Amino acid sequence: NGGERGTIKPKANFDAEQDAAALKKAIDGFGTNEKIVIEILTTRSSAQRQLICKAYEKATKDSMKVNTEGLLQGGAGTKDKVLIEIFASRSNQQIKALSDVYFKETKKQLTAALEREVSGDYSKALLLLALGKRDESTTVDVNKAREDAKTLYNAGEKKWGTDESKFIEILCKKSIPHLRQTVIEYKNISGKTLQQSIEGEMSGDLENLLVAVVKCVKSVPGYFAELLHESMKGAGTDESTLTRIMVSRSEIDLLDIRAEFKKLYGHSLLSAIKSDLSGDQCECVKAICGGDD
Repeated sequence: NGGERGTIKPKANFDAEQDAAALKKAIDGFGTNEKIVIEILTTRSSAQRQLICKAYEKATKDSMKVNTEGLLQGGAGTKDKVLIEIFASRSNQQIKALSDVYFKETKKQLTAALEREVSGDYSKALLLLALGKRDESTTVDVNKAREDAKTLYNAGEKKWGTDESKFIEILCKKSIPHLRQTVIEYKNISGKTLQQSIEGEMSGDLENLLVAVVKCVKSVPGYFAELLHESMKGAGTDESTLTRIMVSRSEIDLLDIRAEFKKLYGHSLLSAIKSDLSGDQCECVKAICGGDD
């Protein structure tokens, strides 16, 4: 999904060597000129930032070591929270691109690496999503959606104990438009939302993953708006989540996330960032966020 709703667009007349030289100058001097670093890194696309990294390394024989390096990579780590966020929200194409890059960087298959990290029903669901083979048909058969809603109801609410495999099979394989209709049909049959049923019937990482899938079925920007709100709620900020989402969605749908954030919480994402962060990181994240709403 091509970035029309992102806040960062690829820079025209881009010159990686020129940017790398400007960054070198900004970093090498007495104290770092953060303003230049922030200006360059927050106004280039992800692909352009990677090219700047390469040009910088070539010119200096050194990898980029600035406080904003998290912004260059867009975050990493194998924590379940990150895995859930990524695999619940990405399209087949995005997952394929991710797997290709992972293989190129590590010479390992992403699914094989995941198998070593996770186990149980959670592993089954995560690996199904990581294959990137979700049905992509756009037509919806209401009767089939109703059938799936019944299957989910019978596998959870209606019986003693839960048949997790049915939930995994339907939620990790069926198309998003089909699941949107299934969510509606489920509420009609059960009287509860599908999310409420999953939260009542399951626990741990499997619950978190399937709830994230249901939220993304309803609205991916809404899901990310909620995660951003969570990252800034209460004492202390979850800076890695905040930075990862802002960077990874900046070229995709950050404008939509901003709109959802305002709708859900009554104030703009920019105002939340300003009141929660300070210093260079605040300047960086504000620049990625773009305008106020």
